[in-house]
Amino acid sequence: MKHPREILLGSQAAGSALPVCDHYSGVEVRMRKSLQLQAEMTQEFGTCVFDVTLDCEDGAPVGGEHEHALVVVELALQAMQRATAVPGTIAPRIAVRVHPVGHPAFASDVATIVGRAGTALCHLMIPKVESLADVDRAVAAVDRALTVGTCALPLHVLIESPAAVHRAFEIASHPRVQSLSFGLMDFVSAHGGAIPASAMSTGNHPQCLDQFMHPLVVRAKLEISSACHAFGKVPAHGVVTEFSDTVVLEGAARRAANELGFTRMWSIHPNQIRPILAAFKPELREVEVAATIIAAAARADWAPISVKSRLHDRASYRYYWQLLERAHHTGLCLPSEVQGYFCAVPH
Repeated sequence: MKHPREILLGSQAAGSALPVCDHYSGVEVRMRKSLQLQAEMTQEFGTCVFDVTLDCEDGAPVGGEHEHALVVVELALQAMQRATAVPGTIAPRIAVRVHPVGHPAFASDVATIVGRAGTALCHLMIPKVESLADVDRAVAAVDRALTVGTCALPLHVLIESPAAVHRAFEIASHPRVQSLSFGLMDFVSAHGGAIPASAMSTGNHPQCLDQFMHPLVVRAKLEISSACHAFGKVPAHGVVTEFSDTVVLEGAARRAANELGFTRMWSIHPNQIRPILAAFKPELREVEVAATIIAAAARADWAPISVKSRLHDRASYRYYWQLLERAHHTGLCLPSEVQGYFCAVPH
């Protein structure tokens, strides 16, 4: 019997399974702590509620790129081995951000990391993507490095320039691209001072042209979000640098989700993970309504139904199913009538 995800989302089903938080770390001690925190919170919630992306682009010292890549390989393999050693353990979700396709270390990054630890990765993040040609180049490098018979590795791409924003729909259309992220800092700096520095932050004053108020920045975010939704991909909001102010962070995450249509967000500090989960978490009342509708739809073999004198069909089923998936990925305990659809699959 087909799963509701396949019935309702079809080819878009793969992207809907992503956690709402993507946590970045690039220093070895912090990478180790991030993987440990992921394991602890997975045990706490009964599902993996955030990805850990091990960072080569910002984490590797200049001249030490290969050595850093080897550390990343070791950490990814160790985390996966720990999970497989204990029956019933939920597999970790580990990704890596490599250097951009135009960087001298790109080919070595991919060959080393994907070639040695590709089976331990959930995706690869490619920064500074400018065009479809960049995606094709990345795919070719990844596929050369993958072990024969290994499943294709999804790519996440980072949009960081006005030209890349212009091509966001083309980039999102690529079948290997699973998610688009917005690189705020590089996008602002790419304007040569035409956008004020305030747009790289999240302000508390209504007159401040911060990242949620400056028209060019907001336009870029909307383009990326729209491009993703057009092709069934996941739009990921970028960083909030005020990592010690969890109130500002959670407010920014809510705006990203509710105003701009993002369904995922970056974390750059462990203190940001739980506020992001809280911001993307649906209300319990909505979850209960969604569970009632999806359970009734399944009993009706997904034909149109009436719930409390309101008609529901495949369009509303998709909405409520995706709401349940978001609830699951933020650690909410789901009503009993739909829990069976979200049984964690051990590695």
